[in-house]
Amino acid sequence: MKHKFLIACSLALLVFSTAPVADVVTTETNNGMLVMQDIPAIPDEVIANLNRYQNVRAAGFLDWTEDGKGIYISTRFGDVSQVHRVDHPGGARHQVTFFDEPVGGLQRQPGGSNMVFTMDAGGSEFSQVFLLDPASDDDAVMLTDGESRNGAVVWDRKGEWIAYQSTRRNGASNDVWMMDVANSETAQIVLTSPDGTYWSPADFSADNTQLLILNYAGNADSRIHLLDIESGNLRLLAGNPDKPSSNFPLAFDHAGAGFWFITDVKGDFRQLAWQSLEEGAEPVIVTGDIAWNVEGGAISHDRKRGVFSVNVDGMSQVYLLDMASREFAMVDAIPTGLVGGMEFSPDDRKLGLTLNTSKTPSDSFVLELGKGALEFGDLTRWTYSEVGGLDTDRFIEPNLVHYPTFDSGNGGPERIPAWLYKPASQGPHPVIIVIHGGPEGQSRPSFSSTYQMWVNKLGAAVIRPNVRGSAGYGKQYMSLDNGFKREDSVKDIGALLDWIAKQPDLDEDRVAVFGGSYGGYMVLASSVYYSDRLKAAVDVVGISNFVTFLENTQDYRRDLRRAEYGDERDPAMRKHLQSISPLNLVDRINIPMLVVQGQNDPRVPVTEAIQIVDALRAQGQTVWYMNALNEGHGYRKKENRDVYGQVVFMFLQEHLVGH
Repeated sequence: MKHKFLIACSLALLVFSTAPVADVVTTETNNGMLVMQDIPAIPDEVIANLNRYQNVRAAGFLDWTEDGKGIYISTRFGDVSQVHRVDHPGGARHQVTFFDEPVGGLQRQPGGSNMVFTMDAGGSEFSQVFLLDPASDDDAVMLTDGESRNGAVVWDRKGEWIAYQSTRRNGASNDVWMMDVANSETAQIVLTSPDGTYWSPADFSADNTQLLILNYAGNADSRIHLLDIESGNLRLLAGNPDKPSSNFPLAFDHAGAGFWFITDVKGDFRQLAWQSLEEGAEPVIVTGDIAWNVEGGAISHDRKRGVFSVNVDGMSQVYLLDMASREFAMVDAIPTGLVGGMEFSPDDRKLGLTLNTSKTPSDSFVLELGKGALEFGDLTRWTYSEVGGLDTDRFIEPNLVHYPTFDSGNGGPERIPAWLYKPASQGPHPVIIVIHGGPEGQSRPSFSSTYQMWVNKLGAAVIRPNVRGSAGYGKQYMSLDNGFKREDSVKDIGALLDWIAKQPDLDEDRVAVFGGSYGGYMVLASSVYYSDRLKAAVDVVGISNFVTFLENTQDYRRDLRRAEYGDERDPAMRKHLQSISPLNLVDRINIPMLVVQGQNDPRVPVTEAIQIVDALRAQGQTVWYMNALNEGHGYRKKENRDVYGQVVFMFLQEHLVGH
């Protein structure tokens, strides 16, 4: 039934607003795939005015070629991102995959040229695993069933088997499977999920008899297990369901006697640690002197050297690690920015990575490594992504600001961090508050042509707060919006409005809120409580009612969301969730709203958008609504993203700047 993957998007139920549509003006574009209601026609001058800002590319590092002389990257030359090969610094990008959908994660076969990657249809996130030989003219082969959700792919060290997470058994449980890639019929479950949480593989032992397993139960509760593949015996190594902590496995060590992982079990921040595989062993904290989150890392093929990055107030600091002595040293050759995608070359003499700064989009770089574990040489830029002819040296760099909130000095956070992009011209400037999703996400000073466009073309200041519940500031800060404290994070937006009112170069009378996913809920909730202080709101794939969201989000993720927001089956929690849901307080919203949705969204179903649009229209509010039938949780196709960006610009121009 693999053909179902190819036609999943076309079989989607076409659901639109159910309110009386006699006065609703509906238009379509992009071959009928983007449907807009009550949105004015986009003038040619707007399209031309934004064109350069909408023609920015990125080139994220994916992996090394088999010989270690070239790299694979993800970049877009058509409508969606595909895999390309680059053979030398600044070299041409040779396209490897040619699909209508964006290609997801990629892992090259150890000791070989084959690669596996994931891809879904229409933003459904029901990703399939594909096998491709880039040296062959043959098409990629789908290894999975075309119906389930698959990901977290890990190769064994011989490059013969993969382990991966899949919902194939019943569509809801996140089990761990294994497969000989030479024969997809060998696919079999090696770990059956006993609950609704995520179970996924992290690393094979050298003899392929054991797997490190991650069990992700929530943003503050994740555990590490050791799976004996033949017997199925599962042993808990790190984490405790009775005393939750975050634990993320990296890899077995060189001798196979222990493992490396990231944990916050010993403090407020996530730290790098090593632990023996012996029964009753305790973690040995390696980075205890770093009072920020270790956010990720990689291990060399010989398992003698490691690399990890630390999130320091939103910026990345990269460290090399001597895995024998457990000493580490910061890599000062890497410019200040955001770093990800780190991967050692096949001979372990180089490190590939992605670097993003507020003035440069994500590009691929290579760091030369020395003979000693902590020695490094030059950092070389391999890709130079196009920026639409813009002079990014003139881009506004965000400043980190802080503001007090409603309970500062009374048990709450001392201050809330936020990134402020402010026009160079004299104010007071209209303000766009951009609220991140998650809820445990984090606003960081990354490259954004959209924010620069708003600053330059609208003359607006952009401020991106990290309200309580955000990641990056310790587990105590991240817990401050849990359960019955959900609306405390909304009050942090009220405190931001108070701070804006005290800034002479910001216009307190012209403020809009913008956010997606959980950030969309925050937009709606802010509109409920602060309509008298706001001019407009943009809700992108946002939650309008927590109960209907939890009941309708995809089965495979429902229990994870209950762990974050509360279990709607509990009467007390259900009553609370209904009491804070914007849909039930919609009569308090009195500002123009733009609602953006993807039809195939598995996280926040399209019904969340429909019900808030209907409710707002029923009370005579101005609502612009757009729904892409070939997208999911956000827009990934350039033709849709372009129209979306133009509509957001027009909406803010009319309802924020024009006032």
